[in-house]
Order: sequence, then structure tokens, then C-alpha cells
Amino acid sequence: MADVRSFRAVRYAQPSPRVTAPPYDVIDDAQLAELRAQDPHNVVHLTLEPDERRAGDRYRQWLADGVLVRDDDPAVWVLEQEYVGPDGVERRRNGLVASLRVEPYATGTVLPHERTHEGPKASRLRLLKASRAQLEPIFLLYDGSPAEQPDTEPDLEAEGTRLWRVDDVDVAGLFAGSQLLIADGHHRYETALRFAAEDGADRMLVVLVSLSDPGLEIFATHRVFVGREDIDLAGNPFPTVEDAFAALADEPYTRSAAVLVRPDSTRLVHGAPGELDVELVDRLGHDGISYTPDRVEAVRRVESGDADCALLLRPTRIEDVFDRARLGETMPQKTTYFFPKLLSGLLFHPVDP
Repeated sequence: MADVRSFRAVRYAQPSPRVTAPPYDVIDDAQLAELRAQDPHNVVHLTLEPDERRAGDRYRQWLADGVLVRDDDPAVWVLEQEYVGPDGVERRRNGLVASLRVEPYATGTVLPHERTHEGPKASRLRLLKASRAQLEPIFLLYDGSPAEQPDTEPDLEAEGTRLWRVDDVDVAGLFAGSQLLIADGHHRYETALRFAAEDGADRMLVVLVSLSDPGLEIFATHRVFVGREDIDLAGNPFPTVEDAFAALADEPYTRSAAVLVRPDSTRLVHGAPGELDVELVDRLGHDGISYTPDRVEAVRRVESGDADCALLLRPTRIEDVFDRARLGETMPQKTTYFFPKLLSGLLFHPVDP
């Protein structure tokens, strides 16, 4: 049974878009430098401080100085994100921000769908130990009614994200018996599990989005290969990439398929029945691989000679992700691309009472 509760949030006393940032794992060096210079209290001074102990000291100093304040009473928060997806379509995604008790995957309450790596988890664990706070939310999916936006002005707002504090939601009853799927944040969830085993503090900051929310969308992540002239799969040739991609969109999901773009050809290739598109490509190995959600960019890299080939994929269906997760199966890295990312720097969740 999912143990979801309200929590006493920590937040900026003077909220501003200048102190927010994308999640730690999507910020490159140039953007990090820009965010650091933007404001001395930008959240990256916590989430991406190279010395995790210094980050923990800084978090406590900001609390002592009144830069951060903690709510007197627990609450949940309704979240709304307005965005334009990689496909150019405007959408609005709603969710609930709350506190979740972490449980091992074996209980079946929280399901993963992607494999993780030890390096990121080690760094996040040091930061969690040093700060004793969950500084960024993870993104979970549930099967149930979508969150409803209150008919009032938001309490917090930045970068297309709005938050409403709600005190009268029976969030524990709402999610009792629910099974939750990690959409984004596998490394941080597994870090929280390890921290709970060592420390006993077992709660973390989560955003819960309904599978039936009209703004929820999975986008494709395409694969680009360098130094892989060996990738030359047989398939149906097409005169243009656009023709091949249109044919891919019409393919049934009963078997895997992808568009292989090489300097001299474009082909629609097929895999085995019951296989996902990402699994078809995963069998080619990971040497020389990179990822992009931008189909035009993937093709440009091949046409310019910067890459040997690209494989263009369809978005993975959410029902396929849930089915695999319920069977205890994990899928290749970058199987899903949930957009937009959750904004960091709006709410923090102390792990101490």
C-alpha cells in the first residue's frame, strides 16, 4: 500500500524564478555556470555543489538566515505545468506534490522501469546525508483521477509551473492501495532506499501524476551512433526520412520497428514480435551511442557526417511501460522521455520531523 502523506515544506522566503533550475541530471556545464551566476541562492548551489558536505552546511545556513523557511503545518500541493512539447503542441499537466514512504521494489508498491548506475547514486547519497533533505522531487505515475487545479491564485509560480497549497485533501486515503510507477527519478529513489536502510528516515519528495491526465505524454528518444559503420540493418527503403517516419507511425505496436538513417539510405526496419522499439536498438550495443529527442537533429548529424547512422523511434506507450514494470522487467536506458522535467527550487522536503 502506498504511504502518501502531506508534509511541512521548506521553501524560499522570497520565491523567484531566479532561484529555480532544471533537475540536476539535465544541466550541462554552460547552463550550470549561468545558473550559479544568476543568483547566489539558486538551487544549483545545493543540488550541484561539488562538495556535498558544503551543500548541507549551506542549506542549514540558508534556513538560519531566513533565506529558506519551513511551513508550520503539513500540506499537499497541487502542481500545474504548462508547456509546449517537442512536437510543438501546447499542453497542461497536473499533479500532486506530497511525501512518500519509500519501499523496496519487492513489495510491488513502487515499480521501476529503467536500469540505474552506481555513480549518480553515490553522489546523491552523500548529498542526502549532508543536507538531510530531499532537495528535488521525483516523478511518479498512478492509475486514478487526475489532480484538480484550485480556483484560486497560485501560492508559488515560476517558469510555467504553478503550485497551490491544499490543506484538506485526504491524500493518504486517495493513494491507499495504489501502485506507483517511477517515470523519472530512479537514481534518487534507490538512493532514498539506501538512506532509509542506513538511517531510518524513509520519506521523500514526489510529484504524482495520473495516467489519465490529458497533459501526460511520453516522447521518443532517438539513437545516434558514431564509429558504427557496422550498423546496416536490412529493411524497406524510402526516398526520404519523412516518408519513412510517416510509415513508422502507421506500424502496429505488435512488433518493434525503427527508421534507420544512413548517409546513403533510409530504411524502415523491423524486429521481433512483442519487442519494443528501444529493445530492437538496444541489441545493437551501446558503443558510440548518444541520445536526442530532436528527430531533425538526429538526421542532421548523419547528413553532416558527424555520425554514421541514426535510429528514429516511436514513443514508448505508457501501458507497455507499466506492463513490463509489473512483470519485474527493466527496460533500456532512455526508454521513456517525459517532458517537461519537474522544476527544482520550489519546495524542499526535510527528512527529519
